[in-house]
Amino acid sequence: MIAITPNRLITALILPLLLNAGSATAGNLDLLLSGLFPTHQATYIGYQSVEREIIPVTSAIERKYLIVDFRFNSEPGTEQLQASVHKVCTAMLKDRELIRDLSDQGYDMVSVAFDRRSQFDCL
Repeated sequence: MIAITPNRLITALILPLLLNAGSATAGNLDLLLSGLFPTHQATYIGYQSVEREIIPVTSAIERKYLIVDFRFNSEPGTEQLQASVHKVCTAMLKDRELIRDLSDQGYDMVSVAFDRRSQFDCL
């Protein structure tokens, strides 16, 4: 199995954008997520690929997941936090091509983070 370095992941995500600029693929994940919130509410920071090393390589379960990271400009209430997680997850789930691309790259889960303490799973 070939390890995917951050540079390879970025290349794999950007190449589809260059080939098919009209649809939201893994290549324009940044474009999809950076425009979700008004600038005064939350800022998209980026994403990170994580490999769960506690799962054996021979397992049928995928080891990779993606964390999409945002920061609020001020501390949100519980309802705003839940609505924001829902907004991010819904935007990604509605884009079937994006989900297919991520799945093809071996991702089995996407998590949303708004701080360094907690993550919320989308899928």
